[in-house]
Amino acid sequence: MPGAAAPALFAWRSPRTWPARLLQLWTRSLQFRTILITTALTAITITVACLWMALAIQNDLFQNRRDEVLSDAQRAVQDAQATLDASELATSRAQMQQLWSATIDDIARLATTDLIAGFRIEDEPVPLAPPDFGLGGLAAEAVSPGLRELVRENGDERQWWQSIGLQDAEGDVLAGILVGQQLRVPGVGAYELYMAYDLAEEAETLEFVQRTLWGSGVAMVLIVVAILWLVMRALSIPIVEASATSARLAAGDLKVRIPVHGEDELATLGRSFNAMADSIESQIQELADLSLVQQRFVSDVSHELRTPLTTIRLAASIIHDRREEFDQATARAAELLHAQVARFEGLLTDLLEISRYDAGSVQLELEATSLAHLAEDVIESMRQVAEQHGTELRFVAPGGYSPVDMDPRRVRRILRNLLGNAIEHGEGRPIVVTVDSNPHAVAVGVRDYGMGMSAADAERVFDRFWRADPSRKRTLGGTGLGLSIALGDAKLHGGTLEVWSQLGAGTNFVLTLPRRDGRLDGPSPVPLEPSEESLSAALGATQPILTLDPSEVEELDDVGQLRDLRELDGVAERGAPEARRHGDEPGGGSHDGPQDDGGERS
Repeated sequence: MPGAAAPALFAWRSPRTWPARLLQLWTRSLQFRTILITTALTAITITVACLWMALAIQNDLFQNRRDEVLSDAQRAVQDAQATLDASELATSRAQMQQLWSATIDDIARLATTDLIAGFRIEDEPVPLAPPDFGLGGLAAEAVSPGLRELVRENGDERQWWQSIGLQDAEGDVLAGILVGQQLRVPGVGAYELYMAYDLAEEAETLEFVQRTLWGSGVAMVLIVVAILWLVMRALSIPIVEASATSARLAAGDLKVRIPVHGEDELATLGRSFNAMADSIESQIQELADLSLVQQRFVSDVSHELRTPLTTIRLAASIIHDRREEFDQATARAAELLHAQVARFEGLLTDLLEISRYDAGSVQLELEATSLAHLAEDVIESMRQVAEQHGTELRFVAPGGYSPVDMDPRRVRRILRNLLGNAIEHGEGRPIVVTVDSNPHAVAVGVRDYGMGMSAADAERVFDRFWRADPSRKRTLGGTGLGLSIALGDAKLHGGTLEVWSQLGAGTNFVLTLPRRDGRLDGPSPVPLEPSEESLSAALGATQPILTLDPSEVEELDDVGQLRDLRELDGVAERGAPEARRHGDEPGGGSHDGPQDDGGERS
């Protein structure tokens, strides 16, 4: 797959894309997410462990060195004190200097350090008192005042110590320990004696231990990541195979199966998945066979019924034409027979059309057609039916005049069905047909102000043979398949047919067709949910239908309130047609509407 790897590699070249790429890996890759989380937790655990061990080793090295230093210093001072106490009292400065030098040499030898300093405590001058001294560069400034005060005030054999920084021959600062205690010189008085010890060897040991710890920690993290990657790869390969197989199965490849290896849990999962796929394949095949039998049955029955239906229709037409020669009951029966035969013929036509959709044999006959002109023709053809129902048809077309490739017969059938439903359920109120366009689509909306539907009914309005009110009588001879066929015609064009409805406020159907490529790339130019301001401006005094539940009627104070509501509703019905005569139509009809150029409107 070099062609796929090259773009992925190129995407990582720019550091600015790294956060987005990492976020994409985090959300899409279980393997990457697991490895990253485990690596982070392992690194934190190892870091804490290394820090704890480093601190423990550091403290242990310091305490051991401190105990060793205090022991050496104690032994050296005790030996020097014993030598001073056992020696004869010096009678001259030379004898005292010789004794003092021997004592300092013994202290340096036993204490294993050449950083020694001594300072006389008493301020009174004594002729034979040895002077203050400092060996190895240890001066009084290196001793803190607090330590000197403790050594001065405690004349027993107690030791006092503190950590200090010592400079080596190269000028680098080393950690060290300064030990102080008193040394009494017979005939002279007490001296502050301080001995400094460096921790260079312990520092080297600690540095080596820390390097070893951190190096081992990094190595452990890398080893854990490598092991985890191998384990996750072994686990993710079956998961990826299962994911790819399920995707192909969902795409319709019912023969695909997961390769199964071994007897572990993943193999059991693969076998279970394959068994499920076998069951789904068999059931889908059974359903497909049943659907095919059903389609053939509907098609065959529809075709077979056409011949006797044609004979019946001819006979019914002859009887209907001579109904005036019959008595009243026979004439009425002839009218009913003629109407029901016509309805039966329409039902057979719709069933044949549905069977073609189910069989996938429907083909579009595309022609460059103006949706606005086509809608105007449909309105004119339905105007007589609307007048019989006392309904006024309004046409608003700010766009949709430029030709668009469509099947005009099917689009005309959709509009006739929508207008027929609007007339039948519009309660005699005006119906507004709106046509508009934008650069990528043309659309037509059919808006009525009838009783409307609930949200649950609107979701099922495109189901076959479904009716919102089964007890309601059809006045236009519908078959219950019109909206289902209309939805199929819209999808066949690559468009949509949507519905908005609200109880007491009416219904709005919007058909949207793409201009090109058979797909929609943006919103419909006609909004699905109508704007109350624009509709009020277009229709003048149109009022929503007042709907009262029985419980609401009982809650009215008296019959006068109910009568007032009914009178208000009647005034709205009577006043609306008078206020909306043909000369008051918004936009002056479709003939004078502005023409669109390529779908864009000024």
